Amino acid sequence: MSTRYMKKVYGGDVLPVKDSENEGEIDNSIIGDVKSKAFNLFDVLNENSEISEKENEEEQAIVETCSDETKRKKKKKKRKKLEGTKTQHTVESKENDIDEIEETVREVNKLLGEPLPGCSSQNANNAQWVEHSSKEGILMVQHKHLNAYNELKRIFGSKTVQADQRRNRGRLGHLRKTWLVSAKDRWSRFTKYGLSMSLDHTMKSTNNIQYFVYEHSPSYRQVQMKFLEAVESLKSPENIVAIVNAHPYHIDSLLQLAELCKLNEDLAMAAEFTERALYYLECAFHPLFNITTAHCRLDYRKQQNRALFITLFKHLNFLGGRACYRTCLEFCKLLLSLDPDTDPLAVVLCLDFYALRAKEYEWFIQFYNLWASTRNLFQLPNIAYSLALAHFHLGDKKSADELLQNALIMFPGVLLPLMEKCGIQCDEKVQTHEFFNIKAVFTTAPALEKLQNLYIARTNCLWKHADLLPWIRENAHIVLNRVDVKDYCVKYYEIKRGTRYQGKLPKSILRHIILSDMKDVTINVQEIQNDGSIFSHDPLPPADSIDIYERPTVNIDTARTGNLFTVFLSSIFSGFTTGNLDGLNLFYDNDD
Repeated sequence: MSTRYMKKVYGGDVLPVKDSENEGEIDNSIIGDVKSKAFNLFDVLNENSEISEKENEEEQAIVETCSDETKRKKKKKKRKKLEGTKTQHTVESKENDIDEIEETVREVNKLLGEPLPGCSSQNANNAQWVEHSSKEGILMVQHKHLNAYNELKRIFGSKTVQADQRRNRGRLGHLRKTWLVSAKDRWSRFTKYGLSMSLDHTMKSTNNIQYFVYEHSPSYRQVQMKFLEAVESLKSPENIVAIVNAHPYHIDSLLQLAELCKLNEDLAMAAEFTERALYYLECAFHPLFNITTAHCRLDYRKQQNRALFITLFKHLNFLGGRACYRTCLEFCKLLLSLDPDTDPLAVVLCLDFYALRAKEYEWFIQFYNLWASTRNLFQLPNIAYSLALAHFHLGDKKSADELLQNALIMFPGVLLPLMEKCGIQCDEKVQTHEFFNIKAVFTTAPALEKLQNLYIARTNCLWKHADLLPWIRENAHIVLNRVDVKDYCVKYYEIKRGTRYQGKLPKSILRHIILSDMKDVTINVQEIQNDGSIFSHDPLPPADSIDIYERPTVNIDTARTGNLFTVFLSSIFSGFTTGNLDGLNLFYDNDD
C-alpha cells in the first residue's frame, strides 16, 4: 500500500508503527474497511471535486482528509458570509418595521391618550407570572379563569360541556370575541351603538392607576330617557320589552328585564339578559382598559359607570348558582379592582366565600394580610370566621385555633344560628351558656346582626364537614372557659362590639344585600329611608352622585316590610308573567 494513501488515511506525516505480529491484521482490517465502504480513490485525489452529501458522509466515516477539512472550512466561511448578509438585511428590515409600528402607535396615542405604565397588555401578560406581593397585585385577573366553561369542564367533564356548547354554537362571525362572557349567535351584532369609554381626565392618576369613564352619545341618551320614563310611569313591562326590541344594546333595559325574569323564576332568561348587557359593556371598553392589571379604575359616583359594577355583580350571582366558584372569585377580584378604596358593592362580603369554595386558601390569607390594615377586615364577621377556616384547611391548627377563638369572642352571635342552619345540635354547655345566648343577642347591634345573618345564609355549607365539628366544639369550650375566668380579651371585644356597629349600615352593604337578593336577609324601609331609589339598574346611588340624567322618584308604602327590592318590583309589575316576553325578539341577526 502506498505511503501517500497511508498519509491520507491517518493524516499528516506520521505513520503508524508496525508491529510484526499485528501487521497482517492491520492491513486486512484496512483493506476490509475500504472494500466494505466502496472507497473511491478518485474522490481522495481530486480535492476540488464536488461531492454529494451522501458520499461525503461515507468518506468522513472512513478517512478524515485534509482536503475535506479545507472544503468544510471554506464552506463554513461562505455560509457565515451569507448568513451575516442575511442577518444584516433582516435586522435592517426589522428596524424599518419597528419604526413604522412605533409611528403608528404614536398616532394612535395622540387620538386615544398616552397609556400609563402597567396599563399595557404586555405588562399585564408579564405580570401574570409575578408573585402577588402588593395590594393591587393580589387583585390581578387571569383570563383563563374568567371563562365559566373552563371550570364547568373540570366539574362535569368536557363531553357534557362540549355538548352544551354545540347546542349554542351558530354563526358567530358577526360577534366580537370577549373575555367576560361567551357570546351567543342570536345576539345582535356589535356596531357603534353610542356607548363608549374614554380616559377620565377629571380624576388624578397616580402610581400607575388610570381612570376611565363610560360616555353616552346623544342617540344613547335619547334611549335612556325613554327607559327612565318607562320606569317612572309604572306601566306594564311591555314598555321595557319594546325598548329592548328597538335597541338591543341598551344596558339598563337589559338589566331591568333580567330582574323581571328572575322574579318569575326564569333564571336562564335572566342570566342571558345579564350576559348580553355585560357583552355590550365590554365591547365598549377603551383600548387601554385592561381588566387584568388591577390598575384600571371607574369612579362609581358617575352615573354612567355604575352599569358595569352592577352587571358584573349580577353575573357573579348567576355564576355562583352554577357552582363556578373559581370563576366567581376572579370576577370578585375584577369588581374590587375597579374601585378598591370605596368598594361600592361591598364585594369583600362575598369574596371570602368564593375563595374558600374554590379552595384558594393561601390566596385568601395573602389578601387578608395585604388589605387588613387599610380596610379593618377582621371587624367583619365573614372575614374573621373564614380566615380561621382557611388556616384550618391548610393544616395550620395553631393559627386556626387562635383565629376561631377570636372570632367566637368578637362575634358570639354567629355560632348557634350557624350550627342550627347546618342542622347540628351543640352540646349542653354551649347551648345553655349565656355568652352564646342572651348576652350575644343584647350586645349585638342590628347592623352587626345583619352582617352575621348574611354570612350564615351564604356560607353555612362550608361548616357542614364532619371534621370541623370537633374543632368547633374544642374551641367553643376554650372560649367559655376564658369567659368564666373573666379574660380581659372577652371584655375588650364586648366593648368594641358595642361601639363599632352602631347606626345604619353603609350604602355599600345595603347595595350588596339588595343585589344579592337572599331570602334569609332582608332590608326594610327604615334601613334605607332617605337613601334614594332602589331600582334594579341603579340601587341606592351615592349621596355625591354625578348624574347626567334626572332620576325618577317613586313613592313607597312605608308600612310594607320584607325584601323591599322584590316587593317594589312585584308591586310595579304585578301582572307580569313569563308570557309577557313573547313579544321580545331574541333573534336580532336577520341575515340568516
